[in-house]
Parts: sequence; C-alpha cells; structure tokens
Amino acid sequence: MSEFDDTDAFQAAASSPVPLSQRALGARPAPYLDGLNTAQREAVEALDGPVLLLAGAGTGKTRALTTRIAHLLTLGKARPGQILAVTFTNKAAREMKNRIGRLLGEMVEGMPWLGTFHSISVKILRRHAELVGDATLHLKPSFTILDTDDQIRLLKQLIAAENIDEKRWPARQLAGIIDGWKNRCLTPVNLPRGEERAFDGWGGRLYAAYQRRLLELNAVDFGDLLMHCVSIFQAHPDVLKQWQDRFRYILVDEYQDTNVAQYMWLRLLARAHRNICCVGDDDQSIYGWRGAEVGNILRFETDFPGAKVIRLEQNYRSTPHILAAASGLIAANKGRLGKTLWTDADEGEPVRLIGHWDGEAEARWIGEEIEAFQGGHRHAVGRRSLNDIAILVRASHQMRAFEDRFMAIGLPYRVIGGPRFYERQEIRDAMAYFRLVVSPADDLAFERIVNVPKRGLGDKAVQTIQREARARGLSLLEGAAATLAAGALGGKGAAALRVFLEGMGRWHADALDDRVSHVELAERILDESGYTAMWQNEKSPDAPGRLENLKELIKALEEFENLQGFLEHVALVMDNDKGEQAEEVSIMTLHAAKGLEYPIVFLPGWEDGLFPSQRSMDESGMKGLEEERRLAYVGITRGEALVTISFAGNRRMYGQWQSSMPSRFIDELPEDHVEVLTPPGLYGGGYGAAAQPFAQSSMHDRAAHADVYNSPGWKRMQQRGAERAQPVHRAPITIDAEPAAKYAVGDRVFHQKFGNGTIMGIAEDTLTVEFPTGFKTIKAGYVQPASEAGGSLDDVPF
Repeated sequence: MSEFDDTDAFQAAASSPVPLSQRALGARPAPYLDGLNTAQREAVEALDGPVLLLAGAGTGKTRALTTRIAHLLTLGKARPGQILAVTFTNKAAREMKNRIGRLLGEMVEGMPWLGTFHSISVKILRRHAELVGDATLHLKPSFTILDTDDQIRLLKQLIAAENIDEKRWPARQLAGIIDGWKNRCLTPVNLPRGEERAFDGWGGRLYAAYQRRLLELNAVDFGDLLMHCVSIFQAHPDVLKQWQDRFRYILVDEYQDTNVAQYMWLRLLARAHRNICCVGDDDQSIYGWRGAEVGNILRFETDFPGAKVIRLEQNYRSTPHILAAASGLIAANKGRLGKTLWTDADEGEPVRLIGHWDGEAEARWIGEEIEAFQGGHRHAVGRRSLNDIAILVRASHQMRAFEDRFMAIGLPYRVIGGPRFYERQEIRDAMAYFRLVVSPADDLAFERIVNVPKRGLGDKAVQTIQREARARGLSLLEGAAATLAAGALGGKGAAALRVFLEGMGRWHADALDDRVSHVELAERILDESGYTAMWQNEKSPDAPGRLENLKELIKALEEFENLQGFLEHVALVMDNDKGEQAEEVSIMTLHAAKGLEYPIVFLPGWEDGLFPSQRSMDESGMKGLEEERRLAYVGITRGEALVTISFAGNRRMYGQWQSSMPSRFIDELPEDHVEVLTPPGLYGGGYGAAAQPFAQSSMHDRAAHADVYNSPGWKRMQQRGAERAQPVHRAPITIDAEPAAKYAVGDRVFHQKFGNGTIMGIAEDTLTVEFPTGFKTIKAGYVQPASEAGGSLDDVPF
C-alpha cells in the first residue's frame, strides 16, 4: 500500500475547534467581494456543504468560482493544498490560478490540485499504481501514457493476432468503443453481457487483451487515468479516505460536461465531507456525443441532499433582445432546471432573421453585411473591427461557401478550432488527385496520393520509383509505369499500382474530353480510386465530417468550366490569402464557440436536417433534439450586440438541388424580439416544395412573405447606407462584370454542355441558371443568349 509523502500529509478533523490562525484571518478585510452582485456574493460565501452554482451564459461564473477559492484561502478555511479545483482544459486552469492571484494581490503558490481531471488523476494514480493489476502483473509508478496513434497501433496488433479483417473492423472503431466503456467506468470484468458482443462479437475479448497488454507495457491510455482511480477508490476504502481527508473543499467547473467516470470520481471524493461546489449550466450541455451526461447536473440535489442551488441570472454580455430570444428558445426543452437571464444593458437591436435563395446567396449577403459593419455603415452598432465578428456554423462543411466568398472579395478571415477548408487533409488529398489527373507531371501530387488509400507502397517502393524516374528523365507517374515494366516491384503493391496507373490514364483522357462533365469526373476519381471508400470505412468520429467536406468540394466544382479552372482558382486565392492579418473575421463551429463571445454573430444554415442535425435526431431521438436546441442557445448567447440568424431555401446536397425547410428552432423564437429581413417571394413566390410547410407557422410566414424593401429594417439599412463614412480599404479586386450586364433574370441562355436554360439570379459576373438537368452557377462569359445560339426553344415550359 502506498503512503503519502511527509510533506504532503495533512489530516483534517471536522470536529476540531477553529484554529486561532483561522479566527485571525477571518477578521481580515475582503476587498475582492466588492463589485459582486447579490447572487455572486451568496455563491462565494456559502462555503460549507454541497452547492450547485447554476450559472447562465455571461453571468460571471468564473469570477464567482475564483473569488470563492480566494475567500476560502483568506478565511483560512483550507490551505492551498487542501483545495481540489477541477476544470476541463489547461487553459482554464491557468486562467483560474491567475485570477486568484490577482484577487489576493499575489501569485497563488502551493495549489497542486488545481487542474484538469486528467492531470490530477495522473498524480493520484502514480502514488497508487501498484494497486492496478494483480500480484503477478501490475502497473508501476513510472508508467507511460499512450497517445492516440500508439493506442491504434497496439489495437491493430491485437486484431491481427485474432485473424480479424482490419479493413472491415478497423482499430480506430474499436478504440472508440473502448473509450466509451472507459468513460462509463466499465472494466473488462464488469462489462455488460450485451456490450461484450460489440465489434462483431470480439469487443469484450479484445478489450481484456488490450488492458492486459497495457500492463505488460507499463502503460495507460487517457481513459485509464480516471477509470483506474475510481477502481482503486472503490476497492481500497483506506486509500479513498486518505484523499477525502486531504481535500476539504472541492470545486468543479463546467459540471454539465462531466461523463460518468468523472461523476463517479467526484462523488467518491466528496462523499465524506460533502463540501463540493459544482458550477455549470444545464442549458449549455452540448457534448453528449463524446460522453457528457447532462443528467449529472440535473440530479445534483438528489446526489447531495440538502444541497443549496444558487442561480446566477444577471447577464453582463448580451442585450435584452438577445437574452429574450435565447431564453424563449431553450424554454422548449423539458430536461432542464430552469433560470431566467436578465441584464441592465440597453435594449439594443432585435435578433435579425433572414432567408436566402441558396447557400451562396447567404454567403454573399453576410459578406456584404460584414463590410458594412467594418465601414461603419450600420449605425446601431457603429464601426466594428473584423475581430469583433464571428460566423458560427453547425457543421464544418458549411465553411466552404464563406471561405470561397471571402477569398474572392479579399475579406480576411480565420478558422478557429480547425484548418481552413482547402487546408484540410481530405481536401488536399482530393485536390492532389485532381492535379495529377490534369497534369501527369505533377510529382508532388503523385507522392501525396500514390499510397492514399493504402496500396502496399511503402517508402522503399516510392524510392524505387523515384530512382527509375530520375535515371530515365521521367515524371514519377511515368517512372511508376517504367518500374512495373522492369519488374522492379512485385506482390500486392505492384498489382495495386497497376490499377492506380490505369485509372490515372482513364481519368486524364476524360479530363481532356469536353463531353465529360468535370463534376461527375471528380466524383468518379474519388470513388474509383478508393478514396471515398477509405473514409466511409473509417469509424472515427470525424470521418462523417470529412465525407461531408468532400461532397462540398464536389459542389464547389460546379461553378467552374473544368478541373483546370478550379485548380487555378484555388491556387490563386490561397496564395493571395497568405500572411498575417491585423483584423480577421472568425469562422468556427458552434461547438468550438463555447466560452467565446463576439459583439456581432452570424448564425447561418438554420434548416431542418442541418440544424437541428438529422443525424443527432436519428441516433438519440428527443435527447438529441434537446442537445441541438442547447447548441442553438449557446450560439445565440455568444452575441453581445447583434445576432443574425439565416437560412437558405435551397441547398445543393449530394449533387442535387434540394428544397430545405427552415429550422424548427426558428418558430420557437419569441416574435417580439426578432426582426425579419427576407427578400420578397423566397417561399411565397413559388420556389418549389418548400413553400407549403414553411407557410404553416407564424414566424416562418413572416419571414416568407416579408417585403424587405418596405420593412422598417430594410429602410433603416438603406438610410444608414446613404450616410456613408469613409470606405473600407482592402486590396483591389478586379471582377469582370461586363458579360453579366447584358442579361436579366428570366432571360434564356445557351450553354455548350448543359443546353438551354433560364437565368434565375445574377451576382456580379456569375449567373444562376435553371437547365433541364437542374440549377447551375456559371460565369456569364460561358453562356450566350439562346436566340444567338440558334438553340431550340421547344423546352420552354410556357
């Protein structure tokens, strides 16, 4: 049995009298309490017993939590080493420690137990490592922590040892299953019988083998850190008591995001003295997909009878209109504790709601609005830096339309929480395929994708191809063919390379054939190369998002005449975009936006199926819908001064135009706090099947039939636009709009590939045309009037 170090040992006795030092400290002034509102002060001073601090968005919960720790230290209720303060990120832990130091006028030293769940669990586990395992094989204090790559590699070895087809049952899928079990503290011994049959019946057996192998390697993964601690606490009451005596006060941030393992870990430690304060917001629990259980915060009063619940409801971030809209929306959730946010701030601008014809129109409008804010042409919020503006999307594939638009008009932007669209791995891979098809001499593209997906061509095989190509003065693609002809490669790798080369030859010929649609060709390249199947078979959580990004890439091709034009466009805009920018618009997913705030927020893509996500509703039913609604609440409450919600009447999905229904969340917004700005006739003008169901709701009806040119909002926008301040300065962009000037909406045009069509929309030098095969977005220079082309007008539907 391991013991505490002498320097760390401290026995707490609840029944002992108050020490003289503590009584003396209690008389010290507490200037850090000044400026707290009534609820915050109550939260700070309620030190003993279980406390749930139900803190709404922007209500100063971090200030309350850090002030509470400072108060504990000032009053001498506990020494720094006796306070356990748990956060979810290292950044949050550093911020908390710095704030406490500022409150006390000195840096806080000796608080070793302020950190993340995992960092604290590592310290505990190293002191009791030998209790994990058995007499013959157990963990040692010097254990290593495996990263994800090492974990996957180890699981691949175990799968291979059982002669399981790793292509059908990939190691990454098994890793996700095991991580889910560990998040619920399910060891191989207590795994439910039904779950043992996961992974084609091998789940339980492989899990046990994996844990055994970890012990042999003296290693753990991240899931083990908490699970092993909980197992030790449950099996060794004397160890648990040592830690319960040590931690006289426990504070937890973001309690709504805890999973089962974290919940059990906290309950065991707090069970003796019950001095636990959990801070959280049930309305912001948005990580259910990674194991978070909103039920943990909902049953706090049941877990800790007599708990004091304090609601922080005064908001210091947003305007009354924004708070009312968010509160009205989240009220539709049944599983919540309930609170009402309020603020002393001025009323501000209502939440704006606008519908658009399609996703590209949505991106154009938002780009124009951002330029107006930057130029100071929206007097309600004044001149704004681009750093004050954020676009929050439900799914990362939505970013493509905004990135393309912003690059085209020279508007600087940053993607937070991930790479830019054209910098993502799957997009770069696909672009490399397209580059090699268009230009077979592109050796860099060849090197990137010759073994993606895996074709059995390792570094040695590639080096052989490179030597052959150099010796003969050939490109790598030609060198690969020469290597095969010379018999320098054999086995499965040679066979796979031959198939790859045959495909490249076929695709290159099609790329040169004007009769072959470059969009369909791009889809075939990704399908026939096996690249799409690679991600379809990938069972990692981000695989569906990568597939969505590939579909979005194919959609982007429709705006260009051929693959070459598209590749040139991307190369040019990416080159122009290099370099640091002083000001940038922020683009991110709603999940990545949690904890952030911006004066101006745009929330695009509010359409059923996209938001709320159809996948979430299909997989989790009502529970999934309520989490999606909480995500919408998080999005709205990121805004300080102005929030704009938008949706599109049509979106290109899987290569086809589809009418989309506005999100059901829109109709849950309180009408008194929403201003509708929608172009006339979006749904009322006969734009397809979307018109009927959309008109059934009052909010939808207002958005559908609002005449933007007569609405108060539009008139204000026009009036403010007329009172222009100095223009926005940016690099000059040359757009040849002359070809589009001779056309009008409704004109008939002829396209060499798509035939006759009708112009449905015009934006600068780009036309949206309805052809017999569907809608296409095409540069005006690539079409001509149907009358001049001599094309048949027999297909005119009137």
